[in-house]
Amino acid sequence: MEHSKSLAAWQQSQQFIPGGVNSPVRNFSKVGRHPCFIERGNGSKIYDIDGNEYIDYLASWGPLILGHAHPSIVEAIGSAALEGTSFGAPTTLETELAEAIVNAVPSIEQVRLVNSGTEATMSAIRVARGYTGRNKIIKIDGCYHGHVDYLLAKAGSGVATFGLSDSGGVPEDFARHTLTVPFNNPDAVKRAIEANPDEIACLILEPIMGNMGIIPPREGYLNELRELTEEHGIVLIFDEVITGFRVAYGGAQTYYNVTPDMTCLGKIIGGGLPVGAYGGKRDIMRCVAPEGDVYQAGTLSGNPLAVTAGITTLKRLAEPGVYAQLENSAAALANGLAEATQQHGIDAWHSRVGSMLMLYFTPETVTDADGARTADTERYRQYFWGLMERGVYVAPSQFEAGFVSFVHSEEDIYKTVHAATQVFSSFLAGN
Repeated sequence: MEHSKSLAAWQQSQQFIPGGVNSPVRNFSKVGRHPCFIERGNGSKIYDIDGNEYIDYLASWGPLILGHAHPSIVEAIGSAALEGTSFGAPTTLETELAEAIVNAVPSIEQVRLVNSGTEATMSAIRVARGYTGRNKIIKIDGCYHGHVDYLLAKAGSGVATFGLSDSGGVPEDFARHTLTVPFNNPDAVKRAIEANPDEIACLILEPIMGNMGIIPPREGYLNELRELTEEHGIVLIFDEVITGFRVAYGGAQTYYNVTPDMTCLGKIIGGGLPVGAYGGKRDIMRCVAPEGDVYQAGTLSGNPLAVTAGITTLKRLAEPGVYAQLENSAAALANGLAEATQQHGIDAWHSRVGSMLMLYFTPETVTDADGARTADTERYRQYFWGLMERGVYVAPSQFEAGFVSFVHSEEDIYKTVHAATQVFSSFLAGN
């Protein structure tokens, strides 16, 4: 494939934007080359400025569950824009989206709309602290909850991709209230609670880790966390920014039948536009201003374009058969990739929950962040570019999730498995 225009665009962008990108993993530095600059997307495909076509399994990092430029979403956004792009005042659209979220997500009785997943997690933790009167929090090693100062300790996503243990610019005092424990280890949570009696405001985690690849919870793990937090008066927060409306209409808490106290959402509820939300039990959410004394605000929160896209997306997802189709497509892709690695004797661990999936180049069973870190990132780099050159676009990092969208066809799945098979053959040939 020809990439000269993307290279030129990247060289120009670096003059004005740090690293030439507005989010670190887009830089492609950890897969060894310059990024591709995307021009447009349609359905399951994206097209770069050099004219190359790719079957897209990144889906804008998850939100495009209905694919690129879905006609009903494009039409809805256009109609909303004609009425105005922002008001800074209440609209009935906000209530409509909030009601849909409350009706879908078991833990949410009230919800506040914000502009990003980072805002959602930051705000939820502030509310938990205000509600409990405690300062310390527990997070999970490898779970990424946005770029909030005190949440960057042992985080996933770009922090894991770039091998950072935390972030520069974060005072040590900010992180001293953050306790970090391994995923799938309830005993570690219990020890942290016992060592800090009556000091922990909340435990926040991704119920399915989606920022160290895909790591599902062990059977009973989430239930044990639910019991521990209830016993000690700790607010349990599920970060479902990735999993919300992705693995099930009501999110991972519906999928695993475990109800937290609070939930953070993003991505899909904006239909491809910037959005976030946090919500929970009514008595907790009453702490939020103007009803309570925990302050949180946002000029563009509840933006009519994002809310309209979200409403349209959730209506489509509520239709019968959508998640069954997603499950069938994702299973076909995951099974095809697994068979291809086995046939070629490639050491790989395949992980999938619903329409989220990841291939780790490690013979180990991946159950936590340490297990994910055993993966061969050089082999992933070869895999990534091998797929790219064959017209398949996946995450430019071993530590990011892949996503199947509603519009991925049987032909897309077949072409993807065929491309991966060719890549694995090239591994054996030493190319």
